[in-house]
Amino acid sequence: MDSALESSAEGMRALWISMAGLGLTTVLQALVVAVSGSVALLGDTLHNAADALTAVPLAVAFLAGRRPPTRRYTYGYGRAEDLAGIVIVLAIAASAVGAGYAAVQRLAHPQPVSHLGAVALAGLVGFVGNELVARYRIRVGRRIGSAALVADGLHARTDGFTSLAVLVGAGGVFLGWAWADPVVGLVITAAILLVLRQAAREIWRRLMDAVDPALVERAETTLAGTPGVLGVGQVRLRWVGHRLRAECDVVVDPGLDVVAAHQVAVDAEHALMHALPRLAGAAVHADPQPRDGIDHHAVLTGHR
Repeated sequence: MDSALESSAEGMRALWISMAGLGLTTVLQALVVAVSGSVALLGDTLHNAADALTAVPLAVAFLAGRRPPTRRYTYGYGRAEDLAGIVIVLAIAASAVGAGYAAVQRLAHPQPVSHLGAVALAGLVGFVGNELVARYRIRVGRRIGSAALVADGLHARTDGFTSLAVLVGAGGVFLGWAWADPVVGLVITAAILLVLRQAAREIWRRLMDAVDPALVERAETTLAGTPGVLGVGQVRLRWVGHRLRAECDVVVDPGLDVVAAHQVAVDAEHALMHALPRLAGAAVHADPQPRDGIDHHAVLTGHR
């Protein structure tokens, strides 16, 4: 989620409408799976179900993140979004396991697939449902300036083409290739695993406080360009939900009094606020420029 989506009622409404659209697609496909026994369609159904349900933990995390900080949770509840990410990864993993197991079992123990016309139609419904959701998300995302919603729309469009693979499986079975349906199921499982890999990598990075190195470089450049800053020390950034927090060291003239040095730190934080739009706050520590070999942090040497 990003700031444009968070602050827009239209953006949140787009999440819920998208979930409803994919949910309806999933239900229709599930009904056909029950009567046809197609494991390819089962894989696509599980994939669409996982995509639809991602809006639920995100919405819960978004509401939790609005709660103010407390004496125990001094940084607030923004980390709830990372927990939501774990739930989403587990949901995607479960869909991959379910689809893969069903496909392997069908290869080992072939069974006829019935109602091929309905299977093909359900695959087409999956494509149309994802495409409609994709267009809606992209249109709303561009209107409100939400990169997250646009990216989610492009993801839904890719999933739509995965649904078309069900048509291939149904066509193969119609031609007498009984193995076509479970093989397409395995192909869809592979597609789900690719999504799982990307999602797990992003969640891992977030849990490990990873940030884009370009953000660190931008912060360092901004600090260095702040009037009164003679040098830049350590710069640390971390995500708390969808907001950044920063801890920075800057070097100032040792001749400045406390008020002047504090003003330099405030100006530096202010500059960072403009350079990093998602920055919620920065702790800027002003160090006096070393002179005559004096180490102003000598008392901390044994603790670092």
